[in-house]
Amino acid sequence: MTARSGALFQGLSAFPLTPADEGGTADCETLGRLVDRLAEAGVASIGVLGSTGGFMYLTRDERRRAVAAAVEAASGRTPVIAGIGALRTDEAVLLARDAEAEGVNALLLAPVSYIPLTQDEVFAHAASVAAATGLPICLYDNPATTHFAFDHALFARLAKVKNVGGAKIPLPTEGSVAGQLEQLARETGGEIQFGYSGDPRLVTAGLGGAKAFYSALAGTLPKEVMSLYAASVSGDAARANEVNVRFEPMWDLFRKHGGFRVIPEIAEILGLCWVLPPRPVLRLPDAERAKVGAALAQLEGV
Repeated sequence: MTARSGALFQGLSAFPLTPADEGGTADCETLGRLVDRLAEAGVASIGVLGSTGGFMYLTRDERRRAVAAAVEAASGRTPVIAGIGALRTDEAVLLARDAEAEGVNALLLAPVSYIPLTQDEVFAHAASVAAATGLPICLYDNPATTHFAFDHALFARLAKVKNVGGAKIPLPTEGSVAGQLEQLARETGGEIQFGYSGDPRLVTAGLGGAKAFYSALAGTLPKEVMSLYAASVSGDAARANEVNVRFEPMWDLFRKHGGFRVIPEIAEILGLCWVLPPRPVLRLPDAERAKVGAALAQLEGV
């Protein structure tokens, strides 16, 4: 636990879809039901407008409506973290202020870009947003979509910035999770609580000592992912891997198509909502949708 984050950036954080029509108007009533379902399941926090929530496909007004609906539905039972990623720093500042005004508990800042960003530029971007809000900020290191990777020196610099208290990062490609966490804690003075994302490697993160995991699948299958998370952080590798085998067909689909395409199909199969992906993203082909149903069947009783 860090001085700034408290318990906000620990445990299993679930990221729901943001149901919206073809014109990008958020279905706030349905989003509220999804958030209520997550709060009832007992996740540690709810992350709205993350990558799974399609934040970059929504206007500022729709993002504010979605945040307001999520906060109302959570009704103080579960902390709400709102994504505020934007191409421009001034836009991210406005999004941060909107989310703060609607009563969220924390912010998730991804350095999205078109022109590739430098480490200095992302430092200035994050510092400017942090100065504009009183809320804790979780940095979002997601190079697969932003095409920017935080280096350790940047985390060390940002650890000195007021309000920066968490970081959502990918698992290491070399070395161990435990080793990476130890090094990052040393370099940042313990001021940033690091957690991981990338659902197919949840077990690796949990067994490696991660205190936080940010899950796309948990936004739609909270109880099942909570079961896998609990097995992983218990340190019982045999049990965690036994449960994870049931998830492997789903992880194969995630690796092939990405959660952004797979999760709407899960939501439709479960009768939670029907979400068309924002164009130019297309629905999965019929044969792949059938595989989603089969993967769901493997998770019954988890």
